[in-house]
This record gives sequence, structure tokens and C-alpha cells, in this order.
Amino acid sequence: MAVTSGAVWGRAEQQDFRSRVRGTLLGVAVGDALGAPVDALDAEEIRRACGPEGVVDLLPAYGRRGAVTHVTQLTLFTVDGLIRAQVRRDTGAWHPPTDLHRAYRRWAATQRDWGPDERRKDDGWLAREEWLYARRDPSRPLLLGLGDDTMGTLDVPKNPGAAGPEPAARSAPFGLLVGWEPQLVVQLAAECAVHTHGHPTAHVAAGAYAAVVHGLARGRSVDAAVRSALALLADRPGHAPVSAALRHALGAVRQGAPTPGRVEELVADGTADGVLAASVYCALVAEDVRHGLRLAVLQSGPSGAAAALTGGLLGALHGETALPPAWLAELEGRPTVLELADDFAMEMTQGAALHGPSGASPGWLARYPRA
Repeated sequence: MAVTSGAVWGRAEQQDFRSRVRGTLLGVAVGDALGAPVDALDAEEIRRACGPEGVVDLLPAYGRRGAVTHVTQLTLFTVDGLIRAQVRRDTGAWHPPTDLHRAYRRWAATQRDWGPDERRKDDGWLAREEWLYARRDPSRPLLLGLGDDTMGTLDVPKNPGAAGPEPAARSAPFGLLVGWEPQLVVQLAAECAVHTHGHPTAHVAAGAYAAVVHGLARGRSVDAAVRSALALLADRPGHAPVSAALRHALGAVRQGAPTPGRVEELVADGTADGVLAASVYCALVAEDVRHGLRLAVLQSGPSGAAAALTGGLLGALHGETALPPAWLAELEGRPTVLELADDFAMEMTQGAALHGPSGASPGWLARYPRA
């Protein structure tokens, strides 16, 4: 699929794109849910708790099976921010990093408040979803980075020492901007990563992950999407650790049958470059989505983030129908994820009919206010 901004979408293209959007967002969420119960355990502890094969099914976390964490929450607010950025484009006041920062601040409010505040009329529909107000172990850089109105930039990032995988794990939606040039996707993901994580490894990894998803959503193979992302990273400051990690992942595929030990080696110390590399490897060697996600979880780093990244890749590659239905059936917030995915697909393919020179839909603007 090679769609440019303003292109006319055929019916088959729209259906394919919607399936990939749904697959990506559901894949992130189901990977997050699979890894969440064992996120604090190392590989041996996972085996002792779950058996020699590791996690084979959804386990209870936060009082239920299929529970998601802040990774899924922030991914959904990323989608919300991107839709609202597109809506605001009509006003002439278009700066997507600012719109995404506002979206992340709306997420931060869910971590402080007991529930939706009906007095805030510009919050939109997503911020009124009560299940998103559950606090699911957000990291300190997330809370500090979004704790005030100051927006981090590439020149003056928030938490400049933070190199964790959280920004990459929320960045799949940037890759679904299939009408954008890939270098702009990388740039936007990186600019939005520094709202919370300022280390170059974190924001370069976020851009790289978005670029890989972008390639998959356009119909490329995982290998081709990764090689394209490597080319895009070549001129970015601080890209070396991330590029090396991605090349390591590509090389690991040729080292024989996939093993948890190889995933463990790629994850290394659990920073963004290693977790990204592990997720790419799992997507490359996966026999199916279930196999890829289980492989991503069985390691000593951040299991939830690794599986969420892997799920996003496999969902973008195969679409929603490839995801394990038994896991989706128990997934927390699935109706919300699907509703938001369909809204995103509609905005990207038919936005001009929802808000444009010929008029605007009041219902759409109530869901995604321009304010």
C-alpha cells in the first residue's frame, strides 16, 4: 500500500488498512496483557511460576485476566492525539507534537483523578472511559515528564537520562500514518518520545519502531521494513546503539531455531534499543502471533513492553484476524480499542468528509474537539 496524503482510497484499501490498524492496536494490547503478570520476573522465575515453556496463556494481573498496563493506555491516547491533530489541521494551528503532548497530559490526569471530570468539556470521549483511570504501574519518567505543562523537545528533552522502552511501546500509532513520508513519521515519534524520555536511545528507538510499523502497514515484510528503518536512521544523531541492535536482530535470525536465550541476549539490560531488537527478532521468527508473543515474554527484561512491541508489529503485518481470538475475548478494554481503531482508520481515509471545506460533522468534533 502506497497511499499519499489526500489520495482517494478504494474500498479494498480501506478494508485492508482498517484491519491493520485494528491488528496493530489489539496486538499491542494483547502483548501487554500477556507480559504484564510476569513483568517483574526474570526468565528463570517465569519458568518456575509458569512451567518450562513460560507463559502459554493469559494470567491474572491487577485482579483479572487480560489486564493491560500504562503501555496500552498511552498507546490509545497516542491515537486520540493523532486524530485530534488531524482535526486541528483545518484551523491552521497545526503542530502535532503539541497535540500529542496534550493527549499525554490527558492520560496523566487519569493517573491522578478517580474518574472522568465532566467539567472538562474539551477532553473528548476517550478521557471519559472509566476503565482507563486504573493506575497500572507507570514508570517514574512518565509521571515526571507529564507532571506539568512544560513540553519536552529534542533540544530540551524531559528526563534526559531516561532510556527505557516506554516511548517506543506507545509509538505504533505513528507508524499507521501511511499517508506520511516515512522520515516524517520517524521525526514525529522521536519528538513525542522526549515528552517523557530524553535519552537519545529512547527517542531514536521510538522513531525506528514507528518506521517499521509504517513499512508493515504499507505491505512490506518485517525484514524489508527493518532495513528501510535502518536507512532512515542513518543520519539521526545518537542512532548508533539502536541501529546496531536492529542489525543484531537481523543477524540473529540466521543463527538457527529461535530460542528464549537469543531473545534474552537481544534484550540485554532492558533499555529501548535492546527491547526493540528483541521484538523485531520475535516478529521475524514467529510461526504465528501466539508463538511470537510467548517468545517475547520469556526473558528477564520488561516482558510487557517487549510483547507489546512484538504484538504491534505482528498486528500491522497480518491484520486483526491473525490475533489469538481466545486472548482477545478476555482482553481488557477491547471495545474501546476497536472503537478507537475504527475512528483512526476513518479519520485517515475519510477525514475530509468529517471536517473539511465542505462542512464538518458535529458528532465527530464532539468526540475529537479542536480545543
